[in-house]
Amino acid sequence: MDRRDIFPRSLQYLIAISEYGSYTRAAEALHVSQPTLSQQIKQLEEYLQSPLLDRSGRTVQLTDAGKIFLRHARRAWGELNIGTRAIQDVQDLSRGSLRLGWTPITDYLTCSLLSRYNQLYPGITLSTLDMPQDDIEPAISEARIDIGIAFSKPHHSEENSSHTETFTLFEEALYLAVGEAHPRRIQKRKRISAQDFGKEALVQLNTDFALRHHIDRYCHDCGIEPRNVIETNSLTVIIELVELGSLATVLPSTIINTQDGLYPIAVVPELPHHTVSMIWHKSGYKSPACLAFLELASAWSSDILQEKSLG
Repeated sequence: MDRRDIFPRSLQYLIAISEYGSYTRAAEALHVSQPTLSQQIKQLEEYLQSPLLDRSGRTVQLTDAGKIFLRHARRAWGELNIGTRAIQDVQDLSRGSLRLGWTPITDYLTCSLLSRYNQLYPGITLSTLDMPQDDIEPAISEARIDIGIAFSKPHHSEENSSHTETFTLFEEALYLAVGEAHPRRIQKRKRISAQDFGKEALVQLNTDFALRHHIDRYCHDCGIEPRNVIETNSLTVIIELVELGSLATVLPSTIINTQDGLYPIAVVPELPHHTVSMIWHKSGYKSPACLAFLELASAWSSDILQEKSLG
């Protein structure tokens, strides 16, 4: 006999009979017919190959086997109820989890989105993972993350995105960023040529990251060779080195404007703008927490665009 034909309803029936001491009263309390209840208990006893109830007296009594099984049945029924409530909690977003993958730049740019999500859904556990740009789509395809936040690639191919859906959050301008001690900080003219940019000692993300791809492509198009004196995979290290010394870097305008020790220098021709996008699996399962994030991110993106247009 298939266990799925017996559990969990028969557990509920057995518990009710033990509480009411009667098939009739148990059936009335459960709003089922007495024959249905009797049949379920009979199937359970056949499956266990042991009588659970003594029906010989005026009231129904548990056998020794029934008493032992009832203890486990109560625990199992309690766990089933907990599981049912947990599913309901997931559906109403009072519980759940969401896994995000992003790059060391996009995490700085979208932290306010995560903060807003946490304020709306404090019961959802957010897990974030820093990763190179090229790792985000494989992580989505392999279900290691639910949503990725990344730059659009300079030469993004349809082949790479055939299994993913993409939504543009906003576009960012890039600037040369210098610190207080940099000679260009005190210059009145806050723009330089691409040739002068090529002479700057730069600290940059390594070649695993999309921002570096944008900058390398720009230098190639302008016929210059960037002076990369330090490469790292940490945006925090880059910001600290630029703030404390005479090195420069290239960062989105939003990050420069939110750091007290960084100052923007425009480059002519201008450095490329880049698009920050949200990526998810086109046909994969989307939990309620995931769907809520996608909806909130869309509204958040509209607010960002409106702020930029007003600014």
